[in-house]
Amino acid sequence: MPSFQYRALQLDGSIAEGQIDAGGRQEAFRQMEDRGLKPISLNEKSNGKPASPPRIQNAPPKASAAPKEAESSPASKPINISFGHSKKVTPRALENFTRLLSSLLSAGVPLSRALVIMCKESSSPVATAQWKKVHDLVIDGMALADAMAQSPQTFPRVYVAMVEAGETGGFLDVVLGQIADFQAREKEMRGKVMAAMLYPIILLCLALAVLVFLLVFFIPRFQKIFTGFGAKLPLLTQMIVGTSDLMRHYGIFVLLGLIVAGYMVRTWIVSEKGKRVWEGLILKLPIVGPLVAQFAMSRFCRMLGTLLGAGVPLINGLNVARRSIGNQILVDAVSNSIERVKEGKQLGPSLGACRALFSGSVLEMIAVAEESGKLDQELVRIANVTEGDLDRQLKSAVALAEPLMLFLIAAFIGTIFIGMVYPIFSLQDQIK
Repeated sequence: MPSFQYRALQLDGSIAEGQIDAGGRQEAFRQMEDRGLKPISLNEKSNGKPASPPRIQNAPPKASAAPKEAESSPASKPINISFGHSKKVTPRALENFTRLLSSLLSAGVPLSRALVIMCKESSSPVATAQWKKVHDLVIDGMALADAMAQSPQTFPRVYVAMVEAGETGGFLDVVLGQIADFQAREKEMRGKVMAAMLYPIILLCLALAVLVFLLVFFIPRFQKIFTGFGAKLPLLTQMIVGTSDLMRHYGIFVLLGLIVAGYMVRTWIVSEKGKRVWEGLILKLPIVGPLVAQFAMSRFCRMLGTLLGAGVPLINGLNVARRSIGNQILVDAVSNSIERVKEGKQLGPSLGACRALFSGSVLEMIAVAEESGKLDQELVRIANVTEGDLDRQLKSAVALAEPLMLFLIAAFIGTIFIGMVYPIFSLQDQIK
């Protein structure tokens, strides 16, 4: 059974170190929670020695009804390892910062002292400099949210808005724990999407590589044969030979043109108008559109449920949660619903106009939960169910994409083969 070396905060605020034997990292987190410990770092030991120096790990804080206790769910994340000299704080480092700061504040450590501890615990010079900058601004009398807002490249607007809500309501430690949990689930969901798309992308790259090889190296050999007989080539063969000549003589210019076109398209997509047009097209795609909408709905429900569970008022929670959607068209739709809530209408019927995001069954569940006073729990449950369904749909889409990509590869190669071999059968007529 693996052994784990840990550092954790005890109930009295002191730091304890020790060793736990557990079947996995999540089980080790559970054992630490049962002992009343709030994890700071957790490293698996190898051959009796820690596998790496202690670093802040993704040990979610634990929440209860009391506003000063941190909430946690066991999450297993790898140690943050830096390669080179990155000038930006990594998402993993930000999540570690959020979790440990939540644990320190829930243990009664003053904010300024907690930030000093964060600077000492950080293993990245870039992160240390960023935490020190926040610390200095807080010492000068600035609110934590305002200090974080000075570094938008590190702290997203949604992050700052949640911190501001926690500071205003007096439950900053709980909100930080909720942010860290949200970041962990967001990262896990994105990881699933990237893992699901990895194999189709590899197949696509393979198809392009095979196609370029055939056009540049294979077809010219056949072209010499056809030229020697002076035969008139079929249209398909002429198109293939013409494409081959273009690739061989002007390939570098074609590549540069594609790079310039890609840069221009990317610049247009980043613009306000282009972003809306692009996101609208994405939502209209047959398979991708519903998946994007479900992913956005899951993020919105989890964020809003998290905020409401932490004690943030509904209107403030809606204003923060809508920023987590990501798709500006859907953000606009939710913004209209927020205006209806401000007028005194219930949340469920107000969200009814966002049919691209919320189905009828989801709206009904939200309405019932709002009437029963369990809206925060229901929103988180909806997010969990949606993510599970989304995971299954992604697997189905990937299962469909794999044979489709193989078919495209076969179609490319088969078309070229037929186009180059077919004239050979007509050479007998030319010889006669």
